Amino acid sequence: MDAARARKLADRIQQVVAEMLERRIKDPRLGFVTVTDARVTPDLSDATVYYTVFGSEAERADTAAALESAKGIIRSEVGRQTGLRHTPGLTFVHDPLPDNARHMNDLFALARAKDEEIARQAEGAQFAGEADPYRFEEDLAAEAAGVAEAAGEAEGAGEEEPTGQAGRPVR
Repeated sequence: MDAARARKLADRIQQVVAEMLERRIKDPRLGFVTVTDARVTPDLSDATVYYTVFGSEAERADTAAALESAKGIIRSEVGRQTGLRHTPGLTFVHDPLPDNARHMNDLFALARAKDEEIARQAEGAQFAGEADPYRFEEDLAAEAAGVAEAAGEAEGAGEEEPTGQAGRPVR
């Protein structure tokens, strides 16, 4: 089947399910539910509806039970509003994305706190060696000049052998 058609159908299913949960389903077990996404298989036979629930783990379990019991009513409404010959089967899945985002935010806050602690510890610290251990061009030039002077002094001190190709002594 066409992937674009499956995406359009998934968007429509998401709208219908959200509207049903808001207006028509009056189950007391149903908590504060948000439909976050819907995905349809390419053959349009199954639809997975992702949702989040604001509240505790018990409220999530109650909401899952309420959605499972209302699945038939919701599916018949999806079939009526989409006009499909074969209405896709619905599967409700709790969306872990908000929980993962909250966990990531907690980790970032922890990392920021650790960075601030390290910055406080490093305020009065001094370098163990030189302040800037890297070598720069002027340092290399001064070093090269010193090596050239040393080589000139060594030249006058002793007699050198004539060299040939690649600096090898000629014999």
